[in-house]
Amino acid sequence: MDSQNKKMELLGNAPIPKALLAMGLPTMIGMMINALYNLVDAYFVGGLGTSQMGAISVAFPLGQVVVGLGLLFGNGAASYLSRLLGRGEKETANRVASTALYSSVFAGIVMILFTIIFLKPILRVLGATESILPYSMTYSSIFIIGSIFNVFNVTMNNIVTSEGAAKTTMCALLIGAVLNMVLDPVFVYTLHLGVAGSAIATVISQFVSTLVYLAYIFRKKSVFSFRISKCCFSKSILSEIFKIGVPTLIFQLLTSLSIVLVNAQAKSYGDSAIAGMGSVTRIIAMGSLIVFGFIKGFQPIAGYSYGAKKFDRLHEATKVSAIWSTVFCVVFGLVMALFSTAVVSQFTKGDTEMIRIGQNALLASGISFMLFGFSTVYSSLFLALGKGKEGFFLGACRQGICFVPVILLLPTVWGINGILYAQPIADVLSAIITVFMAMRLHKELVHAKSSMDTQYREITKAD
Repeated sequence: MDSQNKKMELLGNAPIPKALLAMGLPTMIGMMINALYNLVDAYFVGGLGTSQMGAISVAFPLGQVVVGLGLLFGNGAASYLSRLLGRGEKETANRVASTALYSSVFAGIVMILFTIIFLKPILRVLGATESILPYSMTYSSIFIIGSIFNVFNVTMNNIVTSEGAAKTTMCALLIGAVLNMVLDPVFVYTLHLGVAGSAIATVISQFVSTLVYLAYIFRKKSVFSFRISKCCFSKSILSEIFKIGVPTLIFQLLTSLSIVLVNAQAKSYGDSAIAGMGSVTRIIAMGSLIVFGFIKGFQPIAGYSYGAKKFDRLHEATKVSAIWSTVFCVVFGLVMALFSTAVVSQFTKGDTEMIRIGQNALLASGISFMLFGFSTVYSSLFLALGKGKEGFFLGACRQGICFVPVILLLPTVWGINGILYAQPIADVLSAIITVFMAMRLHKELVHAKSSMDTQYREITKAD
């Protein structure tokens, strides 16, 4: 059996635990290592000082917006690609993959040019104080220019995962992240480049990941062919990509907005508050990315099963994914809550105020993170099934619909504690909403399966 047939066999027929491990584990490991990009930067930059740590905390939302462009086209296409493969529509899948890849690169270039032109006012809006701004300008100007590689990587990450090649994604992320960990201390301390060195190390690492994906394309390992001639901007293809991609982008923008709002609220409490909340954001982001990595393995299985009308397989994949992701979130959340002081202390040279703020925030966020896996499985499931509106609403709850009102109102009556506990409160509200939407979805799937069984019986009788 050739590699392409093995991928289809894995998506459509392999036992669910085996398929989830084969698809989810490599991507999860890759995303976990990739999350170290953020933590490694924070660790080494944190040793330079509180203002430098605050600088990369302020710049963090910019990176999230860039990733959002890759997700707009990559994740939007991935959901559709999995369903197309499930239906056996290979040629349409080639057009979708090519359209998504080249469109994301073009959009990324436009976004980068805009950001560089207006970088200083953007950083001020993101919460940079006068002491943080010079460092943030230095870091962001390098990081943003090189982020075109990350746009390409994120798009390819999703497309490659949709065809069942999770190991390729893991290798690309792993190589880049390990290289970043090696280069960071060299550029930051050995070459005395400070925050600029951290940005340079990140850009080089992302470029190397890009080379891995390019090798995958040019060696024709992919199920898809990526050619400019295959780009097709028809209404049917763009609507399918944007149906899932736009909600994903908005979700990513809301993630950036939540960080901006936290920085804005923390600004009046000084650089230590911004740095403390920034460290917690990166720590929790690591746990979140591990879950997202696993869910990336679940999504193509769900989309393929739905496209092939294998409802029992879809139900089993959802159940197992919800259990496994919840178990991880409980363990990760407990560890972060129990060792919150020790963890936050790694990101400063001894700023006690930063440690105090970060410890309280991480304690609360660690406890509420236990609910994250359950909510993420279902928001991703809606997107995998092509239900963009529902997936968007559920995905937007945690850092948008539920979070924004809380972070705007709570600090006015609870001071800095309102900032620390805003995200945990939003997590709980999101989980409650997820329960009701999950119950409704399962009723729809049971009805769809019943209708399919009835049609099959009628066809059998006619024969």
